Amino acid sequence: MTGRAVLPELSERVGRAFPGQSVGPLEMVVGGHSGLTFAVAVGQRRYVVKAVPPAERPVGRNDMLRQAHVLRALAGSAVPVPEVVAVDDRAPAWFAMDYVTGEAIEPVLDEHDLDPALARSRMFEAARVLRRLHDLDLTTLALDAPPPRTAAAELGQWSRTMHAVPAELRPGAEELLRRLAEEIPEDLPPVLVHGDFRLGNLLCQGSRAASVIDWEIWSVGDPRTDLGWFLLFADDRNFPALGHPVPGLPSEQELLDAYLDGSPAPGALTWFRALGRLKMAAIMGHNLRRHREGRIHDPDQERLPPTIAQMIRTARALLG
Repeated sequence: MTGRAVLPELSERVGRAFPGQSVGPLEMVVGGHSGLTFAVAVGQRRYVVKAVPPAERPVGRNDMLRQAHVLRALAGSAVPVPEVVAVDDRAPAWFAMDYVTGEAIEPVLDEHDLDPALARSRMFEAARVLRRLHDLDLTTLALDAPPPRTAAAELGQWSRTMHAVPAELRPGAEELLRRLAEEIPEDLPPVLVHGDFRLGNLLCQGSRAASVIDWEIWSVGDPRTDLGWFLLFADDRNFPALGHPVPGLPSEQELLDAYLDGSPAPGALTWFRALGRLKMAAIMGHNLRRHREGRIHDPDQERLPPTIAQMIRTARALLG
C-alpha cells in the first residue's frame, strides 16, 4: 500500500494533534528508507511526519515510536536533533518533529556541486558530533534502552544478513566471517550508537551540524561500531562503480584524529573497520538480491557487485 492510500486517515489524525491550528496537506518526502515520511505546515511552522506504512509491522526501521523515543531523550543534549512535537502510538503509529533545514550530502557517493573545502569541513564537523554522541552519559538520558549490543551480537546480525546473499555475490565472505569470528575483541563501555552515522545523515547549514537524522537502528553498544562505519565514507575508492573523488576530503586517519581530539586511540579499531565493510557488503548484497528477485524494482542496484567485492576484499586485507 502506498503513502497516498494512508493519507486521508493520517491527515485527520495529524490535524487532531494540533487543535485550533491551521494544518496543511501532507506532502510526501521521497528518498527516505524508514517508514513513510511527509512534510506538513501547521500554522507558521513546518514539521516532518514519519508513519508506519499500512500493513507493515512496527519493527526495525518502521518502529516510529522507538525513533521518537531516542529523539526525545536527546533533546537539549550536545547532539543536535529535531524536536518531537507529537506522538501517536495507535496503529499505525506516527510522530511529528521539527522540519530542520539543511543539506545532508554524502560527498563520495551523492551527486552534488558542494565546494570541496566545505565538504572537508563538514566531514570534520561530523567527526566531532560523533564524539559528542559517544560522550553522552547514558545515566542522564531518559532512555529506556535495551541491553547493550556486544561486538559478537553485531557480527552475528550481519553474518546472518550476509549468509542470505547468494554466494556468487559475496566472493571471499566466508573467509572474512571466519576471521572476524576468531578475533572478536573485548567490548568497550557502552554508549549510545546511531548505527548509520555518516555525513549523509547529518543536516548541515554551511559547515555547522544542524541535526542528526535517521535514527531507526540506534542501539546502546560499542562506540567503535559507529566509528568503523563512519570512516568508510572518507574514501571514494571503497565504492568502485559508485563513488567519485572529492579533492581534499579528510583521510580516515584525519577523521579519527578529529574524533579522538587528543584522547588515546581505542584498541581493536581495525576489527571494527573490517566489520563496517562486512555490514556494507551485506546490506548491498541484500538490496541487490531483493531487486533481482523482483521484490523491489531498482536497476541501479546492478551497480553494486564491484563495491560488494571491494568491501569484502579490503576487510580481509585489514585483518592481515
